[in-house]
Amino acid sequence: MSLLGAHMSISGGVFNSLLEGEQVGCNTVQIFTKSSNQWQAKTLSANEIDRFYKEQERTKINPVVAHNSYLINLGSPDRGLLEKSRESMLIELGRCGRLSIPYLVIHPGSHLGDGEKKGIKRIADSINWLLGKTAKDEVKIGLETTAGQGSNIGYRFEQLAEIMGLIEDKKRVGICYDTCHTFAAGYDIRNKESYEKTWKEFDRILGTKNLLAIHMNDSKKGLGSKIDRHEHIGKGEIGLAGFKLIMNDQRWENVPKILETPKKEDKLKLDKMNLATLRRLIVKK
Repeated sequence: MSLLGAHMSISGGVFNSLLEGEQVGCNTVQIFTKSSNQWQAKTLSANEIDRFYKEQERTKINPVVAHNSYLINLGSPDRGLLEKSRESMLIELGRCGRLSIPYLVIHPGSHLGDGEKKGIKRIADSINWLLGKTAKDEVKIGLETTAGQGSNIGYRFEQLAEIMGLIEDKKRVGICYDTCHTFAAGYDIRNKESYEKTWKEFDRILGTKNLLAIHMNDSKKGLGSKIDRHEHIGKGEIGLAGFKLIMNDQRWENVPKILETPKKEDKLKLDKMNLATLRRLIVKK
């Protein structure tokens, strides 16, 4: 069975993400291990960790993938913000370790006008610092493909490859492919020809062996727009055909495919809708 899920809330405890995931029919989920819009993190209690493990065993939802806080910028030229980002990321890696979460997905970072080359170097230096501080851990950092909005780095496969090339402990770094972001960055997957071209380029530059997860999001904006706006599956500019190709690509069967589609109202109902749409695209053998 293909690994398919959605980003779930940890409100009331990290274990609640598994309860909600179970309700909508996920066999994998993504979570924040702490509030995504605050630097501070409430300590994970032994009871909360124990309950998380018990619910994961009961629901069989595996793997759980984490996403880091939106405040973190490992490419910032501001020394104070960079140090704060590194320390916050270190805490998040530790939380993932305590919950046995294998992957922590991150937006690589923004250079904030200081230039892509300098930003890429700071991101790589930050990751090397983090991996050095957690040398005994196994949590992998997943560099997410970005849309190229503002000064964000990671909208070209070559940028991510450059970061990975500067990482010392390469076995602990991989890639999270976001369908909306890469489409907005100019990588088309809407038909068989463009899909194969994009993934061939991905494999040549980054290596499909390094793919840790796929974020399944349609795009409100067009190809190459560089605007990051997620849409429900089949309701955006990518359309159903692109997602059908992903859902029937045997290479990704055991890669977590995770929704980050809009959830402004009745979030569980919307997740069920999008998951059902994706499952309907699977061609029975």
